[in-house]
Amino acid sequence: MTKTDLPIVTVNVFPGGFNWGVYVGQDKGFFADAGIAIEMQGTPNSVTQMTDFSQGKFDIAMTGVDNIVAYVEGQGEAPIGPQPEFAAVMGSDSSFLSLVAAPSISKIEDLRGKTVSVDAATTGYAFVLYEILRRHGLDKDRGDYEVVRAGGMIQRWTALREGQHAATLLSAPYNVVAKNAGFNELVKATDEIGPYQGNVAAVRRSWANDNSAKVKAYIDAYRKSIAWLYEPKNRDEALAILRRHLPQMTGEMAEASYVELLDPSHGFSRTCEMDRPGFDCTLALRSRYGLPKKELTDVAKYCDLSFG
Repeated sequence: MTKTDLPIVTVNVFPGGFNWGVYVGQDKGFFADAGIAIEMQGTPNSVTQMTDFSQGKFDIAMTGVDNIVAYVEGQGEAPIGPQPEFAAVMGSDSSFLSLVAAPSISKIEDLRGKTVSVDAATTGYAFVLYEILRRHGLDKDRGDYEVVRAGGMIQRWTALREGQHAATLLSAPYNVVAKNAGFNELVKATDEIGPYQGNVAAVRRSWANDNSAKVKAYIDAYRKSIAWLYEPKNRDEALAILRRHLPQMTGEMAEASYVELLDPSHGFSRTCEMDRPGFDCTLALRSRYGLPKKELTDVAKYCDLSFG
């Protein structure tokens, strides 16, 4: 079989630098060497992604693990009901979230009475935002601030830049772009709430069981991509790959993304395993803010780690 005849695995992603592992796997041939070809699909927001996922419109979702937990539990924002088929099969990162605010906002407490934006109000990283604000004396249920749905990171950054909202959570390269434009990065999420399991690779269980070789190939190639990224000798080529896939990114933005996404303490997971303390944090936030109210503690319910 030639590389042009390889079986295709469709991977749905939010746009951003956190897809670097997938870009590297494509450009360096790690996926092809593992016996698969990757077809990437972009999504504008989590409601669209999870709805399409439930309908089998793609094979693997690179998404916040809270989305998987939410839809397994029937707490998702899309009206698709509980999705026990959803399962995370590989960890990737903490999502690199930073609370970024308008130039007029110098501290978190200044967000009292202001409007903050999220992708979906009941899934994803919204709970991280609510928790950061709670720790600074701002209570959503008390009406200390207003929450609006603005879509994925590109849409949220655009709305923030246009002055529609006072703050939102962004990750590389958008937090870098925002800082360069004079916006204030108030705090990095993990500095405030501790370890957090963010992005994962997720599948539908029935598809994964029928396509276990593809799932294993994806995980193996992705892990090789991350290991390649962490090799200092590959820095220049890694930056070129990032800019090729994100052509709007300047050299300065790419350099800043390299420092942030490959930080030894909070960059990509080198092993692509689930961060158990981080997953516990994700479940604790959903237990606090998710509706209907549930106490969630069983990490295994949302994972199938037998493929990697």
